[in-house]
Amino acid sequence: MGKLSRVALLYIGAVVVLAAVLVARGPFTGLSWKYVVFLGILVIISESRATQLRKGQLSWSSSSAAMLASVVLVGPVGAAIVGACTALGLRRGPHILQRVFNTSMYALSAYLAGRAFLALGGHVGLPDENSFPAIIWPFAFAALIHVAANHGLLSGVLWLTRGRDRTSSGAVESQGVSVGLTGPLLLSDLGYAAYGLLIAALWSVVGPFAPLLVLIPLFVARWAIAQFAEQQKAYEATVGALCQAVETKDFYTRGHSDRVSRGSVMIAREIGMRGERVEAIRYAGMLHDVGKLGVPTKVLQKTGKLTEEEYAAIQLHPMRGLDIVREIGFLDEALAGIMHHHERIDGRGYPMGLAGDEIPEFARVLAVADAFDSMTSTRSYRGARPVDEAIEELRKWSGTQFDPAFVDAFVAAIKREGWLRPEPPVLAADDLATVTAQDHDDPGAPLRVSDSL
Repeated sequence: MGKLSRVALLYIGAVVVLAAVLVARGPFTGLSWKYVVFLGILVIISESRATQLRKGQLSWSSSSAAMLASVVLVGPVGAAIVGACTALGLRRGPHILQRVFNTSMYALSAYLAGRAFLALGGHVGLPDENSFPAIIWPFAFAALIHVAANHGLLSGVLWLTRGRDRTSSGAVESQGVSVGLTGPLLLSDLGYAAYGLLIAALWSVVGPFAPLLVLIPLFVARWAIAQFAEQQKAYEATVGALCQAVETKDFYTRGHSDRVSRGSVMIAREIGMRGERVEAIRYAGMLHDVGKLGVPTKVLQKTGKLTEEEYAAIQLHPMRGLDIVREIGFLDEALAGIMHHHERIDGRGYPMGLAGDEIPEFARVLAVADAFDSMTSTRSYRGARPVDEAIEELRKWSGTQFDPAFVDAFVAAIKREGWLRPEPPVLAADDLATVTAQDHDDPGAPLRVSDSL
């Protein structure tokens, strides 16, 4: 974990202090410690086998089931103590400050869940056949509060501590596309929370073996989550390899795809796209120029002005990109963005000359981010344009080249988050004409400006 801001440290400190105060208030009289010990051990085992969902950020474990079982068996304070057992997990990796925050977060979430359980008429203790179905609604509310508190507190700390860099103008820009929490993950946590009630109910029949019986399906669930995480890593590796291949063949695109991806995500979030589509447009931005792999290297690396035939080959790169990635199932809507990101609102773009709303939404978003990054990057024949000048250029061509709604959304996002411009490339003198000839995305390039803008 890098150096934290004062606000992030205050946030973490507030969570730690609040959890400590609530637990210290007790009461501890009448607390059944045998439940606390057994469920605490289950939490430790679960945390020791947590599955990483996003490198360096999120991990998932089945410990919430034990915490919610403790809500029923030992009440708010006991549940908080069980939640605090996460500190004893043997998992490698968490920084000491992360471990302290996680411990406090789980303790606080469990305590609030216990209070919610009591507020709706739940009774602390070993449930029996007479407890059902009355116990279901208080437990369901407790589970909802537990998951909401957990995700809410975690979202706050991730937002405050996610990586940020400073632009030359001093503006701050996030280097992550999301904090990593998604709707499906929240729903899955709610589903697995039901195991907490199962543990409590089974305890009256099999005693301390109840957690062990539930532990088996929970570890199966952990395995399924791990498989999903590995699948996500495979997706990232696939996209990364394709981007690396493009950048190796065409050095102009180095870093360009990543910046277009981030710019597209900024627009998507600004207009309120749901999480799954935001992830898809991130992939679309990364792969929008993958069709250059199908363009002859001699055309991409030609020095001097391109002929009509050679420029026609360049114009085919969106279609070639679609051919390359069309069988990659997880791209979904991203395919349309890759295919049509050079279309124009006025119908003068390529490869199909679509106009207005005929152009897929992803393609209209990519077009704005693509042109903006080209304008704010250093070229052999000019320096990088200032952000304000590039914004004016976007507005100038809004309604002709670009979708006005997405231009407005991008401008609003940039003013709020800033824009990190790339470092000027270091090129040999012989490379200058090559870069100029390749730069078909740039409105200022001296090559067929009316077609490429």
